[in-house]
Amino acid sequence: MMETGGPEVLALRDLDEPSLQAGGVVVKLDCAGVNYIDTYHRRGVYPIEFPFTPGQEGAGTISAVGDGVSEWSVGDRVCWSMSGGSYAEFAPVPAYRLAAIPDGMSSTVAAASLLQGLTAHYLTTSVYPVEQGTITVVHAVAGGVGLLLTQMIAAKGGVVIGTTSSEEKAQKARDFGAHHVIRYDKEDWVSKVREIAGEHGVDVVYDGVGADTFEGGLSVLRPRGVMALFGPSSGQVPPFDLQRLSVLGSLVVTRPTLGNFIDDPDEFRWRTSELFDAISQGTLDISIAKEFPLAEAADAHRALQSREYSGKILLVP
Repeated sequence: MMETGGPEVLALRDLDEPSLQAGGVVVKLDCAGVNYIDTYHRRGVYPIEFPFTPGQEGAGTISAVGDGVSEWSVGDRVCWSMSGGSYAEFAPVPAYRLAAIPDGMSSTVAAASLLQGLTAHYLTTSVYPVEQGTITVVHAVAGGVGLLLTQMIAAKGGVVIGTTSSEEKAQKARDFGAHHVIRYDKEDWVSKVREIAGEHGVDVVYDGVGADTFEGGLSVLRPRGVMALFGPSSGQVPPFDLQRLSVLGSLVVTRPTLGNFIDDPDEFRWRTSELFDAISQGTLDISIAKEFPLAEAADAHRALQSREYSGKILLVP
């Protein structure tokens, strides 16, 4: 990228292989994950320097190892998240961001699972620890994070009330364990959530949509409930008066981001281990919606933002 803007600013360019840095490795990519944070970088929501290569997640094989790296070797199969430059054939990755791909797991599953899987993990274990009977709202329930959240919540005995926009997506969410799915294109989702949750109300709203759903989410929470706003796919939530949280029932609003939940090496290993164990044991299904060639990154972004796809979108060099 040489400028911010729409998907059309994503153009394939020939660059030198990235230089090897101390404390890091260079990885030859098998595939890269496409995430909403990539669209925020593309649009200039977060400050970036040009030229800029998007992509925060990928999987492949280490081709070179820098000074000070002893735990990784050339030829190791690895994956990573929250490290830039993954929309490429080769990417530099700090060693502390790497996770080993388990034997028997494909690179596509590893790349499709790490960023969104770790997001769902920290949301359900740390931001609001789900337990038996926890009542949750999951927006965009048939999306990449939504399907993972749904499975993790259901496995812990929680109740998933999901929102989505088509019957195909609604059925997929049910297939992945959602207890109630609301078509927000056909009915008022706030009223329906209140009807389902009853007097108890909702314990936590997992909201990756933002502007379109935030106010409604606050209105369905029980006293001392938690609004976990982890992404603004529909736009940023405007500033609001914090005093309202008291009036609405001493609510808690948090805006977490993955990096703060994996920066500690022990925490990163714990989360990654639980995620990959669940996938390997078959208790967590990774849904891959479509793979695009690297040269069609613009189309991959259009597909992601169209909300027509259910599951993960990948780029393949």
